[in-house]
Amino acid sequence: MRPEHVEIREKLKKKLKPSRYEHTLGVCYTSVALAMRWGCDLEKAELAGLLHDCAKRWTNEETIEQCEKRGIALTEGELAAPAVIHAKLGAFLAEQKYGVSDPEILSAIAVHTTGKPDMSLLDKIVYVSDYIEPGRSGMEGLEEYRKLAFIDLDETFFRICEGILRYLEKKGSVIDPASRETYEYYLKRRNNNSSLQSQLSETDDIMKEQSGTAETAGPAECSEKPQTYRGKGAKRGRWQKKTPGRRNS
Repeated sequence: MRPEHVEIREKLKKKLKPSRYEHTLGVCYTSVALAMRWGCDLEKAELAGLLHDCAKRWTNEETIEQCEKRGIALTEGELAAPAVIHAKLGAFLAEQKYGVSDPEILSAIAVHTTGKPDMSLLDKIVYVSDYIEPGRSGMEGLEEYRKLAFIDLDETFFRICEGILRYLEKKGSVIDPASRETYEYYLKRRNNNSSLQSQLSETDDIMKEQSGTAETAGPAECSEKPQTYRGKGAKRGRWQKKTPGRRNS
């Protein structure tokens, strides 16, 4: 860990409750592990994980007051689901109090609760790490996600996003519209990818059948010039002001 990151860690230790601080370290370490696996910048992952909950020091009401004090605009959806607001405030504090200027890091902090459409690799890493870090327990699908995150990060992200949404719906909790927007965006993208994979699979099967027919067929006795078959080929193919929120983490 870089000296400046150690300094930030010590500051957080003084400001956060012990349990929140331990969670912070867990997310930091998990973010670095996933960054190593998926080829993301390690220092960015470390710092984003370290600061993702830097605003998790106040109650929901106090967090709203802190935003008002600093002129941070909040949406109606965020006010209706205030547990998500610490992500937006956290990105602000990371920039203003901890000297972070990298837009990728600020984005990962700002969207670590519910994400956003078209997330970066770092966004997804911090989002997933917040759920699967070693200190978590008793959460649905946790052991499965801890394994899957090192096999298919996108699938892990989607399953966590979907699971959280279903959990909140079951509880009758208010869901920030940005959370639902994220889920619907990735659901559509996932369905489109599944449709494309199905089409490619069918194309591959046809090509294999044609290849097999060509190999087994004998020479044709024909005085005409051979015709060339031309089949139809398939194409194969700074932190934002309006930031969504998610779980109370």
